[in-house]
Amino acid sequence: MKIHFIGIGGIGVSALAQYYLAKGHKISGSDLVSSEITQALKKKGVKIRIGPHYSKNILKKFDLVVYSPAVRDIQSTAHIKSYPEALGELTKKYLTIAVSGTHGKSTVTVMIGLILIKAGFDPTVIVGTKVKEFNNSNCRVGKSKYLVIEADEHFASFLNYWPKVIVITNIEKDHLDYYKNINNMLKAYRKYISHLPKDGILITDKSTDKKEVKKLRKILKVPGEHNVSNALMALTAARSLKIPDKISYQALSSYQGAWRRFEVRKKGQLTIVSDYAHHPTEITVTLKAAREKWPKKEIWCVFQPHQYQRTHYLFNDFVKVFSRTPIDKVIITDIYDVAGRENKNFKKKVNSEKLVKAIKNPKVIYLPKKKITSYLKNNLQSREVIIMMGAGDIYEVDKALK
Repeated sequence: MKIHFIGIGGIGVSALAQYYLAKGHKISGSDLVSSEITQALKKKGVKIRIGPHYSKNILKKFDLVVYSPAVRDIQSTAHIKSYPEALGELTKKYLTIAVSGTHGKSTVTVMIGLILIKAGFDPTVIVGTKVKEFNNSNCRVGKSKYLVIEADEHFASFLNYWPKVIVITNIEKDHLDYYKNINNMLKAYRKYISHLPKDGILITDKSTDKKEVKKLRKILKVPGEHNVSNALMALTAARSLKIPDKISYQALSSYQGAWRRFEVRKKGQLTIVSDYAHHPTEITVTLKAAREKWPKKEIWCVFQPHQYQRTHYLFNDFVKVFSRTPIDKVIITDIYDVAGRENKNFKKKVNSEKLVKAIKNPKVIYLPKKKITSYLKNNLQSREVIIMMGAGDIYEVDKALK
């Protein structure tokens, strides 16, 4: 088939594009801006147009069109589907293991995928991050009946999926631009769980055996108690599929971490951590993990808030997190504006300068993004740990550091 992906630079849409590319279909895509992801897809032979999306007349030339949920001006038809709708069709064809939750779903998805690979299940895995073990891709195409997916709750996307196994890592208030309150989130989760067949499996808790916790702390290469918790969820999921613990431990011990999930790199004596955390809870556990890993190092964090509405709804939580931060310096830059998701009214209500003022911590300062690189070059001693944190484009500052 000729398949076109609108918003192909998105982490989910790009994974599905790679799945269909591996299956031999002719793939093309469009996005408003060029990125690491679009450039990587070009190298794989995908035709990509950067700029305004195709008109409806041009879309008729394709057998299937898949669009990002962030694109609001397209209506679903028989051959035009949103990314969740298209992925939902795949979940019906495979024995699907879907991982959901406010935090940790990318990591748990990868961990389960690696365990299944080690056990010889040869799964297909679609996840919201790039994985070293998948040749630095967010998609692994296997030959078996097993599909492991990261099932996102935003826009209630997971209601399109029909898994045999559902793993829920945790639930906290988030995406309130869509849900408005936690009760609406819980209603969506209940409806999602109802998609399980009668013999389906729901995993909402993890083992708390102290020996297992101690063993995982010893073997995991990724730091932090939150990753021990993620590994325990993956271990529980593996047991539901009758996979021996020995295999699971071997797979978990080999996990090297994922793109922008506490991704550690060295630039001379400077240690740089790229991390995707953008929710107050994620920020808390990430900074705690950094302090535990480097107890005597000077640690800085450059944080880019993600979405005006999230920053508004969770404003007091962000204030609490940074008011008692365990690290030495925090730079908060301007809020990342998410195209297609923002309400203009919220831009008038909240900004990063207001956030820093409310935090009232001398360790925390505001800087516009364009001034961060020069500030770091003038103030770092080249022996620090610096965490580039956020779900937007803050990693571009990382690239600018020489």
